Amino acid sequence: MSTSGPARQQLTDEVADRLRWKIMTGELAPGGFIRLDEAAVEFGCSVTPVREALVALRSEGLVRSYAHRGFAVAALSRRDIVDIFWMQAELSARMAMRVPENSTLTTALPRLNETVDRLEVAVDAGNARAISATEREFHRAIYRLADSPKAAWLLGSVARYSPFELYAEDPEWGRLTVAGHRRLIAMIGDDDKPGIHAEVRAAYTDARDRLIARLDASGFWQD
Repeated sequence: MSTSGPARQQLTDEVADRLRWKIMTGELAPGGFIRLDEAAVEFGCSVTPVREALVALRSEGLVRSYAHRGFAVAALSRRDIVDIFWMQAELSARMAMRVPENSTLTTALPRLNETVDRLEVAVDAGNARAISATEREFHRAIYRLADSPKAAWLLGSVARYSPFELYAEDPEWGRLTVAGHRRLIAMIGDDDKPGIHAEVRAAYTDARDRLIARLDASGFWQD
């Protein structure tokens, strides 16, 4: 069955997300060619959304195309990873520091704490799927309360390069994240903007270092 319009674009986006994850985690090594037919079988789709996804990733600099040879994974440097997480940290911190100004803060804080309670349950159970979903829910709530749609859009564009599902499988990261979210909520309640900024930056620095360590261990770097 063929797809068109929004459904086809959604499928293309999903394939791009999965390929982006594989590249950012080192599962697809720099210089390696991505065969359209093999990727289509893996993702359960036709080659068309795979090709469209690769064209999109080429515009992001994650793959390169070669005449008569196809698409190959582009090289990433440690500096690329550092820059990606720096942008996320600064945008996230900027929005989090705006949350104390929200007029609904009194009712919003208990809901944020409830979300972290569910995250802690998921971490204790080792449920990576629930951890990932609840973590995204927490961040979306922060961004809605910040009421900064342009900053949220920019952050969403950069956040695509962070393999959050990878972290969800790390119990240590889960415990640290729960504790960090609880500190962040308390700082928001106290309108402690320097503390909010420092807490958000520390979280992204930790995530950055974990990803770099994984890529180091896999022999990913070409520099």
